[in-house]
Amino acid sequence: MSLGRGVDRARNAASPTLGGRIGALACAAAMAGALLAPVSAAFAQDGPISLIRDTEIEATLHADADPIFVAAGLDPKATKIYIVQDSDVNAFSAGGQNVFVNTGLIIKTRNPDELMGVIAHETGHIAGGHLVRSSEGEKQALATYLLTIGLGVLAAAAGAPEAAGGLLYSSGYFAAITAASFTRTQESSADQAAVTYLERSGHSAKGLVDFFDYYRYQEVFSDAKRYKFFIDHPLSDDRIEALQVRARQQPHYDVVDSPEGLERHEIMVAKLRAFINLPAQTLYDYPETDQSFPARYARAIADYRDLQTDKALKETDALIARQPDNPYLYELKGQILFESGRAREAEPAHRRSVELKPDAPLLHANLGQAILAEDDPKKLPEAIAELRRASEQEPDNAFAWLLLSQAYDRQGEGGMARLAAAEENFSLGQLADAKMFAMRARAILPKNSPEWRRATDIVLVSNPTKEDLRTLAQEGGSGQTVER
Repeated sequence: MSLGRGVDRARNAASPTLGGRIGALACAAAMAGALLAPVSAAFAQDGPISLIRDTEIEATLHADADPIFVAAGLDPKATKIYIVQDSDVNAFSAGGQNVFVNTGLIIKTRNPDELMGVIAHETGHIAGGHLVRSSEGEKQALATYLLTIGLGVLAAAAGAPEAAGGLLYSSGYFAAITAASFTRTQESSADQAAVTYLERSGHSAKGLVDFFDYYRYQEVFSDAKRYKFFIDHPLSDDRIEALQVRARQQPHYDVVDSPEGLERHEIMVAKLRAFINLPAQTLYDYPETDQSFPARYARAIADYRDLQTDKALKETDALIARQPDNPYLYELKGQILFESGRAREAEPAHRRSVELKPDAPLLHANLGQAILAEDDPKKLPEAIAELRRASEQEPDNAFAWLLLSQAYDRQGEGGMARLAAAEENFSLGQLADAKMFAMRARAILPKNSPEWRRATDIVLVSNPTKEDLRTLAQEGGSGQTVER
């Protein structure tokens, strides 16, 4: 579980897991999971964004979205879904096969079909190559702008000052019309592709139609009052009508979400709301009279965030009794104990979460962190093994590298500690620090060992100076390059 507050992506930083780090009540120790690697600039998104991680929510999103990715001819393992901590209703795609989904969108969608409809739309942008061709729209708008100005200059030269003034004054307007036309074409194409992918994957496209229809009122708002999604994805009656006509023609149009899918969605929404909102708000949204699993889950998180540790543990244990094989409940219990300074008690809970879901790098990082916090030299090898497993499963897991650096340092392995620090900084895009630590690691690690060569590779891709290259040449280099 452990959701956490993300950090400024404009600085190429990565984001911790959800859990405690949202809000002023959070404990500094709540970075209980992996951090994300830098991602290239987002399409249809301006400014920095904050990302959060959560194994359970990511698993829920992929369970629904992966069939859509397959239907679009994309590799689900290579198509990443990032969760953006932002209350605005928005989703967008960026550099390569990356889909970004705001927490506001997840919370405000009423069922899985609506959310999957939006993700299918963004998949349409990716599969349609719209990210690559977005510069074409800018070029067309610029061409229109320059042409209008040129016509204005010619009109002035021909002795028609009023026409010249009108053309020069309207140049920006005509450029905007050209850009809007290009955007509408791409949005319509993504809509139609979304219907195709949803149908192929067995989903109903009705969710996307309902989502657009529900927010149709956004078109009467100014950009300052609109949700970001409807600024970048402008609605119109014609667009919704065209989408609805095509969707109604599909065999799966009347297929509804399964009870299991609806419950997963409700749990995801409850979990996000509990971690993002103040505990008092969560208890208002999910009162004691509501004994459903999502509501009790949300209240357990609210109690934990309100520092009512014993109450949170009692509620979590009751949930575990109800679902004894749910790894995320053990993760929550481990997080509650760890952040209350009870690392030794947290270890068994985190160990159980890993046993139940061994392919989740964030859970291995949680276990490694708990063992490391026990400060038992005899357990250092196991902490290192867990953190190595997390970094191997997710090479851009910067927080796992940070913990691994600390563990190696405690074990007296200075070279490995500096190499792990180099990996951490490289994952965060902090190339100057990555190079510095890699150079220090090379000075300690056995020459020509795999670790020494890895440190050399990091130096080579971290903007080395001529002096750095001379040093590598004198000492011998690996002749390889890093692929991340």
